[in-house]
Amino acid sequence: REGLDDVARMSFSLLFRKTSRFLYCRRMASLPDSIVRQLKDIVGPANVSLSESAREHHGKDESYHKCRLADAVTWPQSTEQVSEIAQLCTGNDIPVVPFGTGTGLEGGVNAMKGGVCVNLTKMDRILDLHVEDFDVSVEPGVTLDALNSHLRDTGLWFPVDPGADASLCGMAATSASGTNAVRYGTMRENVMNLEVVLPNGTIIDTAGKGRRAKKTAAGYNLTNLFVGSEGTLGLITKTTLRLYGVPEQTVAAVCPFPSVKAAVDTTIEVVQSGIQVARIEFLDEHQMDACNKYSQLNYDVAPTLFVEFHGSEEGIESQAEIIGEIARDNGATDFMWEKELEKRQKLWKARHNAYYASLAIKPGAKGYITDVCVPISKLPE
Repeated sequence: REGLDDVARMSFSLLFRKTSRFLYCRRMASLPDSIVRQLKDIVGPANVSLSESAREHHGKDESYHKCRLADAVTWPQSTEQVSEIAQLCTGNDIPVVPFGTGTGLEGGVNAMKGGVCVNLTKMDRILDLHVEDFDVSVEPGVTLDALNSHLRDTGLWFPVDPGADASLCGMAATSASGTNAVRYGTMRENVMNLEVVLPNGTIIDTAGKGRRAKKTAAGYNLTNLFVGSEGTLGLITKTTLRLYGVPEQTVAAVCPFPSVKAAVDTTIEVVQSGIQVARIEFLDEHQMDACNKYSQLNYDVAPTLFVEFHGSEEGIESQAEIIGEIARDNGATDFMWEKELEKRQKLWKARHNAYYASLAIKPGAKGYITDVCVPISKLPE
């Protein structure tokens, strides 16, 4: 590059960066043939792929992180096959990257050092449902929507909703939360047992094989060690979950405020009053504007609370009346109720699509996702 003028140097640098990204995402698979043969022996030739398209599909999630390719993608159909893959890869110093539905926002599926991607979606059985005990065990290919659809006639549901039709074992691996966490908790509070394949291929049950007791005081709480471990400690091949009764009545409300502080003060007073709201979400005026445009809504462009109540008809009316009074005392300009299922679904879909609504404001931009956690009282600052 010596002797290049500034314009030529800039053009060369830009070309180099673009070419480097292109070549990196198209990196050739580099597993030894012997390893590929052994992988095919474990899961069958049809369940191993070295193709560029398959590797690219598994090389990124919904985040802004650039594609990072594994050397091979496998589709095991049993815990024993996952165990054999882990044992083979660990014994040959090959990284293993678990893959569920690819809906994550943190780049957890990116194969930074290549290796073998283990796609667990073909393990998609609902194994044990105990309606009387309010629990169920599922394999990693079972998604949130698939489970709730299966539960529809039982009067039960699983309420942890991160906003995507994610794999339930993936949700356990990332300790997913969601809009219902204010009442039902996060995955950490709702996972009772996990079947995990350790890096050396050992299969363990974190609460004991077949156990689904709610008490965890006896012995180490290994379940919570693996919940949120994001694939770094092992591959989750089964999770046992708490279930809940479907609410008799569900009502949502949209409440705009003159300021962020007014909305936050309302939230604090609602929590202090002991009212068990199912969801309470805050969107500032910029986010409301984005959601209105993206989801074709017509709400006020102002700091807003989305609230939802679960319970009996009489209980909901009483709670709603109290919250309405608290909101008006804090300057709420309106309190709009949404009782119809279709309208409630549209409201919460808009909330779940807030990320994409934000991206739509600035076409071509990518979102930098992170969690910023502060005490509620500090939110206005």
